[in-house]
Amino acid sequence: MTLLPLSPADTCAAIKAGAQLVDIRGADEHARLRIPGAIHLPLDRIGDLACEGGPVIFHCRSGMRTAANAAQLRAAAGPAPAYLLAGGIDAWRTAGHPVLADRSQPLDIMRQVQITAGALVLAGVLLGLFVSPHFFGLSAFVGAGLMFAGLTGWCGMANLLRLLPWNRRAPA
Repeated sequence: MTLLPLSPADTCAAIKAGAQLVDIRGADEHARLRIPGAIHLPLDRIGDLACEGGPVIFHCRSGMRTAANAAQLRAAAGPAPAYLLAGGIDAWRTAGHPVLADRSQPLDIMRQVQITAGALVLAGVLLGLFVSPHFFGLSAFVGAGLMFAGLTGWCGMANLLRLLPWNRRAPA
């Protein structure tokens, strides 16, 4: 089941007419950047949505997560008309609509994992080329960890990164 997409301009008009805007991103993403007035309800808690009877518009960062979970979101909206913000908060911001940004909040954990994994793989390759071939094992280890995370949904690197001091913050 798909949700009908709304452009940022149409979404803005719908919100002014009484539609609810629901942010389905994780807490760390929401704390760093959000649309004023949006209800924050992460995807894993979307069943808690209390629709007020009017239209509901869901959004994520780019619109892909919203589209991928359209059936679950549609069901959470109940009988209310449900839409998705085409292009997510990225398109909203590009269209010049207001956002609240708090750069003091850490990057979302998956971006931290991507940066760390990329740096470790690059370091392993460079050290393997210029120091010792044994360092290629570092790249293999990181690759195996990423495959394991993708297959099981459990990411050891994300769990370790969450323990670092900059990720210990009060919820927004």
